[in-house]
Amino acid sequence: ERLEGADGIDGYEINVSCPNVRHGGLAFGTDPSQVERLTRALRDRTKRPLVVKLTPNVTDIASIAKAAEAGGADAISCINTLVGMAIDVSRRRPLLAAGTGGLSGPAIRPVGVACCHKASRAVRIPVIGLGGIMRADDALQYLLAGARAVQVGTGSFVDPRCALSVLEGIRAWMEAQGVVRV
Repeated sequence: ERLEGADGIDGYEINVSCPNVRHGGLAFGTDPSQVERLTRALRDRTKRPLVVKLTPNVTDIASIAKAAEAGGADAISCINTLVGMAIDVSRRRPLLAAGTGGLSGPAIRPVGVACCHKASRAVRIPVIGLGGIMRADDALQYLLAGARAVQVGTGSFVDPRCALSVLEGIRAWMEAQGVVRV
């Protein structure tokens, strides 16, 4: 509510799950009724676009996508990070203080594409694909799976121009394939 009057905010992407939070970070993002209630509560507080970012750490992402849509989301984004763990074998302890945390980057792309495919067939609102996009072919997989847009995250840490390179590659693919509109 405090942000609603602020300038320069075009919309909100709501992360309904966070594997990097020690207690309860994933709990509400895996329950369709909680996702719908949260989305409805936020929808009632803003007229700006509301995008709900879904977790892949569920058995049925389509039901979570439908819940976000029913709650009033304008779009959904697929996917947040997967729960992962790395262990320091010398110390025999997890590398992360919480034990587990969010795995992102190219390793999660096939899961993200699959989730995007399932979610885009379950809802009428746009789906934004994300997770492991480093080059145009990665983004194109999401678009061909049903995404209406894509996001570049971890790729920007590796190469600050990554999003621009992806865009240029998509344009080149479109020209080569004779595609007028993605």
